[in-house]
Amino acid sequence: MWLLLTVASLISALGTTHGFFGHLNPESPEATMNVSQMISYWGYPSEEYEVVTKDGYILEIYRIPYGKKNADLGFLLADAGYDVWLGNSRGNTWARRNIYYSTDSAEFWAFSFDEMAKYDIPATLDFILKKTGQEKLHYVGHSQGTTIGFIAFSTNPNLAKRIKAFYALAPVATVKYSESPLRKLSIIPSFLFKIIFGDKAFYPHRYFYDVLATDLCSQDILEALCSNALFLICGFDHKNLNTSRLDVYLSHNPAGTSVQNMLHWSQAAKSGKFQAFNWRNPVQNIMHYHQPTPPEYHLTNMNVPIAVWTGGNDWLTVPHDVDLLLSKLPNVIYHKKIPIYNHLDFIWAMDAPREVYNEIISMMGKDKN
Repeated sequence: MWLLLTVASLISALGTTHGFFGHLNPESPEATMNVSQMISYWGYPSEEYEVVTKDGYILEIYRIPYGKKNADLGFLLADAGYDVWLGNSRGNTWARRNIYYSTDSAEFWAFSFDEMAKYDIPATLDFILKKTGQEKLHYVGHSQGTTIGFIAFSTNPNLAKRIKAFYALAPVATVKYSESPLRKLSIIPSFLFKIIFGDKAFYPHRYFYDVLATDLCSQDILEALCSNALFLICGFDHKNLNTSRLDVYLSHNPAGTSVQNMLHWSQAAKSGKFQAFNWRNPVQNIMHYHQPTPPEYHLTNMNVPIAVWTGGNDWLTVPHDVDLLLSKLPNVIYHKKIPIYNHLDFIWAMDAPREVYNEIISMMGKDKN
């Protein structure tokens, strides 16, 4: 049985701590490792591949073909006998190449989660299924990893047939009621948004964040400040965050995306709709969608069996938006709400194996045909 993980930031949770400022001892070098190195660091086999999408984006994907023993979701699944694949979406640290465009060009960054769903997921799933010879796989997504899954599996029936089940952690479709400070970006007019942030990369991972992670957040006195920076965006759950891993989390996050993608999320917050990117010009919309306005994505067409885990303290995916989502999904096989969980607890919480991961493995184990 085979699995693809498209869990944003999961790969960064594999390590512990590393610091060098003020003569700190580097307890864990994962903060400066790539994905394959982090997997190997924990004694697991690692394979790396490149997937080329139809529009030329080169995505690095990673494989853990078998397991050992560890508490991280990818490792737990490998330990349970699954062939684990870690996917990536265009524009992040591990998918920043294109055979036609330079990353310095505006053309490279002219994408949002529309293209991730239309091109990245099909190309990645195709590659994995051909490589393994399997007919179907399980799909695990967190946050935007669920968003692009909803779009891909509701608009591409042939692709949906190749998914055994969809495991959605902190799922996101509409963000009309989001309470995260990130929602404040939606009040910025589109023209001003581009003046402020440009038309290329948004929040790219740069040396500044490496310094923040390894120099500052490794200091005991500043751990609370760094953890609060995360909580302010995603919701608070102090007891569940292993602060000894903050340098690793921050050294790999944020992994970067496009300004256009952030504009798309801003559009979603304003409209309350789950729809394609609005090019702000009827002519351009007609060019892209054959209609003057962007089409809506219909979750009622997403027939893949789906298990959902949500957090009661998630400021990005709030209960009202979750209720709207669940009411439209026709094949929900399980839903668990964890009252104290914030948006990142699903990938970073110390009790995530007990609250979420073991349940996923148990569900997969019941469908081994």
